Amino acid sequence: MERIKLGFSLPLVDVGGDPAVARRIAETAEALGYDFLGAPDHVLGVNKASRPDWGARNTSADLFHDPFVLFGYLAACTGRIGFSTEVLILPQRQTALVAKQAASLDVLSGGRFRLGIGVGWNPVEFVGLNENFHDRGRRSEEQVEVMRALWAEPHVTFKGRWHRIDDAGINPLPGARRVPLWYGGHEDVTLQRIARYGDGWIMLAHPMGEGALADFAKLRGYFKAAGRDPAAAGIGVWTSTGTGVAKDWRREVEEWKAAGVSHVTLNNTFGRYHHKRIPGRGLDEHMAAMRAYYDAVASAL
Repeated sequence: MERIKLGFSLPLVDVGGDPAVARRIAETAEALGYDFLGAPDHVLGVNKASRPDWGARNTSADLFHDPFVLFGYLAACTGRIGFSTEVLILPQRQTALVAKQAASLDVLSGGRFRLGIGVGWNPVEFVGLNENFHDRGRRSEEQVEVMRALWAEPHVTFKGRWHRIDDAGINPLPGARRVPLWYGGHEDVTLQRIARYGDGWIMLAHPMGEGALADFAKLRGYFKAAGRDPAAAGIGVWTSTGTGVAKDWRREVEEWKAAGVSHVTLNNTFGRYHHKRIPGRGLDEHMAAMRAYYDAVASAL
């Protein structure tokens, strides 16, 4: 059984975006033995003062560095640790530009980047970026086809519903002529897209149990139906030190491993579904949680 890869989601929404802070977190995670760093993505945040019924979703008060810029900086600060967008909202962006940014980051980081994508939930961002919120799922499929073509060949001719490229390409190309592509989201159509186009699924909706196992089996079934090896379906989950103690964290990792999970991300700022964030929001609290979790689970990975 392969070792689980362990990630740490950068808690910049809590601790701020100062470059020295981001670098300290990245270097500490790498020194401890974490395999990758995760980062979320939002381009625009709403002014909650003008939307009193907005709820607990992200607003302009929440800091999000552009993940390509952030990971480009951290790639120069580190030597081994990987990087994963969790997740980049693909259909609110120009496709060829994302392909170019991902390829550049792949080259500059030495192949340490995974592109996690999703379709987003906030129509305000789509309007502000001049993209259609209502066709974002279907359009994302064609976006992936375009990106895969641009990563694989120096020149591409593509005529689709939303994209047209006339014998042109990006330079540089990623080292392996592809960038690992993971999906967030929990609709059945998402699992089908992963089986057709992707390398893995970032699953947030279920704790360890029957719901998660059923969806893992469904994903593997879709891989088989698509003519792909079900064992090649990567599965990533998020966890937190906001609940339980060291023995609980270790047992959870052991259970995820037995279920075939390949990646676990410690995300101590996420508080939706069954996930509970840690109570502290300072850098010291997040660094202590990072160390405590690694110490608890490292030998179980």
